[in-house]
Amino acid sequence: MLSAPLLNQEKSSGATNYKTSPSVPHGARDTGPIIMTTRTEDGRFATTEGTLHVSKPFRSRSTKKFRAMITFEPRKTHFDTTNEASGTNEFRGFFTLFWMSLFLFTLQTYVSSVEANGYALSFAFATMFSRHAVTLALSDLLLVSITILCVPFAKAISKGWISYYWTGAMIQHVFQTCVLLITVTWTFHRQWPWVQSGFLTLHSFVMIMKMYSYISVNGYLQWISRQSIDVLAELNGATARVGGLEQALRDATLKRAQAASPSVETPLADVTSTPVELCTPDAEGLLMKSYTDVKTAAALRQRLAAVSSNSDENTESEPMEVEVACVLSYHPDEFVAGLAKEFLDLDSELVSTGPEQVRWPDNVTYRNFAVYQLIPTLVYELEYPRTDRIRPTYIFEKTVAFMGSFALLYTVAECFIIPLTPTPDQSFFRSLLDLALPFMIAFLLLFYIIFECICNAFAEISYFADRLFYEDWWNSTSWDEFSRKWNKPVHTFLLRHVYASTRASYGLSRTTAMFFTFVLSAMAHELVMAIVTKKIRMYLFLMQLIQIPLILVSRAPVIQRNKLMGNVVFWVGLYAGFPLLCVAYVAY
Repeated sequence: MLSAPLLNQEKSSGATNYKTSPSVPHGARDTGPIIMTTRTEDGRFATTEGTLHVSKPFRSRSTKKFRAMITFEPRKTHFDTTNEASGTNEFRGFFTLFWMSLFLFTLQTYVSSVEANGYALSFAFATMFSRHAVTLALSDLLLVSITILCVPFAKAISKGWISYYWTGAMIQHVFQTCVLLITVTWTFHRQWPWVQSGFLTLHSFVMIMKMYSYISVNGYLQWISRQSIDVLAELNGATARVGGLEQALRDATLKRAQAASPSVETPLADVTSTPVELCTPDAEGLLMKSYTDVKTAAALRQRLAAVSSNSDENTESEPMEVEVACVLSYHPDEFVAGLAKEFLDLDSELVSTGPEQVRWPDNVTYRNFAVYQLIPTLVYELEYPRTDRIRPTYIFEKTVAFMGSFALLYTVAECFIIPLTPTPDQSFFRSLLDLALPFMIAFLLLFYIIFECICNAFAEISYFADRLFYEDWWNSTSWDEFSRKWNKPVHTFLLRHVYASTRASYGLSRTTAMFFTFVLSAMAHELVMAIVTKKIRMYLFLMQLIQIPLILVSRAPVIQRNKLMGNVVFWVGLYAGFPLLCVAYVAY
């Protein structure tokens, strides 16, 4: 069973209610832990505390295409002060101890610097990364602004003017490659310091991933829409071969009544194989009376025939066709029922599973794209779980946390990293020893700033309820576990658009797809290092590829049984990795 967070519990002052549909009582029992129990008729999951909606996986029976199961549900980060689970964790005092110790250490550093130099900080580092601030801000604004071009491009795809497979996909890749090349060229032309160059390059990667997900998902839905039209046209022909639409509806109605009647023995497979979660319950049979009406049936037959004769057009499915297919999915003829079920499967991809029931291409609007840009996720969905309001005190809390953490990060960088920048004539191992602890503290602070402060603040502004931007990566026992947990937005992007996409499109094995994903990620990291250091050394690229055999070794049973040893090896590698990269790229 999948664990689910508390949803409709009593909130303390300042807490936010999550928008969920009413809890479904039947089939759900309070068993203590909050677990997903039953699936509701609209495709969501009913729990003892509320109902969640998730992104459904889809696998076409004809092409075997599939989308990775990316779950969006109301969740909170581990270090969020409003997280009830973290607030009752027995180790929560160590979190307070960490910040108090870091504050005392920073205060002692300031006092020592005042006594020795007459000032707490020289702000030489601040002078360096604040240079060309206006130019950097304008460049970043232009980078974000050009992403709006995705909307007219998606509109052209939704109207059928451009076929995404493969014309639209080629245009998309060329455009995004040009964006990356222009950004890299611009940073080299400006001769910016490493902070400005690294920031603009990383932000360009974020914008490119957002654009890619937005266009590829809408392009995929165009393909699904066309497939559903073809299946609907085939269903029209199939009903004609079994006596026409009216007769097919009557036969399906009779079969459905037999399946629902306890007095008639019906094979269980006939009931469970039908996607009933997509169908509206019709215990009274009133819906079927309107369908079997001669006038209504004639209108439906005309609409199905129109779809059959215009299958090349990008016509979206309407609710009445869905309801007809839902009824025909009970037809005694297996071919007719199979086509109806396949149409329902395809059509379900075009509608979100959330309370708003957003249908493609109604989502292709400038407002929808602007909200998507604010949401701290790299994977586009028709609908996300939302909160009901913005809490000003929460944003203030994250802003203060950001400023305080940044002050600590700046102090560590200026006092303990920059003065110890390695040179070729220094001892290699001494440089590693001097930089290991400062780099680890800087990494932890940077992680907290990005994933706890910035991502949560943007999630609050955009009403985004899924705040699981990281998991307990500090308990990792292998590098593949760390890569899955420490940066969830990038992980979900690579999972859906790289790993799953290569497996579906090119038939790659799991190992080959994982290797391709690692190589692509390693190339992106190496590009950032090349821009920041103005050197091409491939150190980071090779270090990331070395993780692949280490991952395979970590799956050995003897290591799997010894979690403590795996966690120690992980932390040793992380402690050594940061100073090793610094020494390698700076001194050599």
